[in-house]
Amino acid sequence: MNERGIKIAVSGKGGVGKTTLAALLCRALCDRGYRVLAVDADPAGGLGAALGFPDDKIPTPLSEMQELIAERTGVKPGNSGALFKLNPQVADLPETLCREHNGLRLLVMGTVQQGGGGCLCPEGALLRALVQHLFLYRHEAIVMDMEAGLEHLGRATAQAVDQLLIVVEPGQRSIDTAKKIQKLAADIGLASVSLIANKLRHDADRQFITTALEGCELRGLVPFDERLLTADMCRKPPWELSQSSLETARVIADIIINQIPSSPR
Repeated sequence: MNERGIKIAVSGKGGVGKTTLAALLCRALCDRGYRVLAVDADPAGGLGAALGFPDDKIPTPLSEMQELIAERTGVKPGNSGALFKLNPQVADLPETLCREHNGLRLLVMGTVQQGGGGCLCPEGALLRALVQHLFLYRHEAIVMDMEAGLEHLGRATAQAVDQLLIVVEPGQRSIDTAKKIQKLAADIGLASVSLIANKLRHDADRQFITTALEGCELRGLVPFDERLLTADMCRKPPWELSQSSLETARVIADIIINQIPSSPR
């Protein structure tokens, strides 16, 4: 078992394939001997299904555990204006709440349901504290599938992220979202940012992305693969139908592994 810690966050516009890539990276890191914890921090969810978890094995989102939130923060969700703990105890939660299937462990964060999702509230405080713990204190491979806004990250965790991968596809809206994510990353001091060009059908797609994002680091080029759509429709892990996609993920994972410090953390 590889004991080096590695922390990867995957972001991008909805529909670009970031959840599929996150799942492939989880499998690739597991194949490299890492103990992998997959973290679904995208409100849309879906990482559990991409990893092949049966419905009854996918954990309940942390943000929906009202009793646990009240226990750790001192306030039930929805009690606006009440005082609550900003730094609740979370060290035990990864092992308590995660579920395992085929050698991969899954933790589902969920999102704050009330208006103003970034507001200061008990569930938000617990989510932020858990993300900080995962990135700063866990000695394992963490792959977090997250929304484009980077709401789960902050300055306290930015320096612990080995790589923020922004997934883009040939399309202007995808490019615009990637640029916004890059700015948000810079605002919180997250320096290790690179892009994955996904769903490339021909050289013109690659040229479009490299031109639109000139000067940005491209970590990988992923061809369009009809088998990934089939895997999603059949609720199968992508590597079961597309070995080539898994090989691409292994190359990306190896590049990230080789650039981080050699000492465990």
